[in-house]
Amino acid sequence: MASYWRMGRLGSFLVAVLLACTACPGPRAADTAVATFAGGCFWCMEAPFEKLDGVISVVSGFTGGSEKNPTYEQVSAGKTGHAESVQVRYDPSKITYEQLLDVYWHQIDPTDPGGQFADRGRQYRTAIFCHDAKQRELAERSRAALAKSGKFAKPIVTAIEPAGEFYPAEEYHQDYYKKNPESYHAYRRGSGREAFLAQTWGAKSSAASPTGARGFDKEAFVMPTDDELKDRLTSLQYSVTQESATERPFANDYWDNHAEGIYVDVVSGEPLFSSRDKFDSGTGWPSFTRVLDKHNVVEHHDRSLGMERIEVRSANADSHLGHLFPDGPAPTGMRYCINSAALDLDKKTRIDE
Repeated sequence: MASYWRMGRLGSFLVAVLLACTACPGPRAADTAVATFAGGCFWCMEAPFEKLDGVISVVSGFTGGSEKNPTYEQVSAGKTGHAESVQVRYDPSKITYEQLLDVYWHQIDPTDPGGQFADRGRQYRTAIFCHDAKQRELAERSRAALAKSGKFAKPIVTAIEPAGEFYPAEEYHQDYYKKNPESYHAYRRGSGREAFLAQTWGAKSSAASPTGARGFDKEAFVMPTDDELKDRLTSLQYSVTQESATERPFANDYWDNHAEGIYVDVVSGEPLFSSRDKFDSGTGWPSFTRVLDKHNVVEHHDRSLGMERIEVRSANADSHLGHLFPDGPAPTGMRYCINSAALDLDKKTRIDE
């Protein structure tokens, strides 16, 4: 009986410990703080904060407008005054608000008053929504320091506003980068965010990565001289690849070509696209859903001609190829719109290899 009693006491103790641990999974609400940021598409704002030590949760949602319980369709249509935002709950003993601000500035273009990258309208504006006077003070100090740093030639236009009601977005938007990694990364590239951040903050270019593609030896490649290029290329090939010209639609070699093969850079021969990823976009230029080898292609933010676009260039020869748009078919949803004059079709290399 005594042994049974001791076991009963031990069991009760273990149950109490388990209940106590279950009841205290993390910091108490009183020990946490909240920060709210708008930085364009909230898909792209969740991941950078969720990876930080001390961040407890990140929720995508809407704030800054007057509409109660808005839907994504209403906000994205620009009719509510709300901005796509993220609300970050964090432990101030592990990470500070100043550190969150620093991460925030590294995710956006703070000089753009009309939206962010490919997403236009006030619903995609940048803003810091402050929950108290201390956050406002720190946000204003951080913004002033960024402006003084000279990192951006244009004025910093990111607003600092009082935090209001925050409405979580629909469940399918939460942790989108985890649920749909391929379309998420394709969107980051296609919208122009990835290229802009890389150029602004000095992220390592994909051009620096070694290529493993068949038929092209990066180490052995030597860029021809300008005279050699003019002698070897047609005038159209030269103007497209070297001067970023655009050929006429529906009047080029590959827009309706259905032959199997690998499309390579006409200058260097580095593999770029597969015929299996080619589709008829109706634009009159050859279009592809993806690149054959990401190490052979570099994307740059392009604001020429009064448009927001992503220029696509070959990594090694630096040939202008065309532009990337986020309006392609499945599985990537992307459209690499490429000039035929920048390409050569290699029909001999087996696509499977």
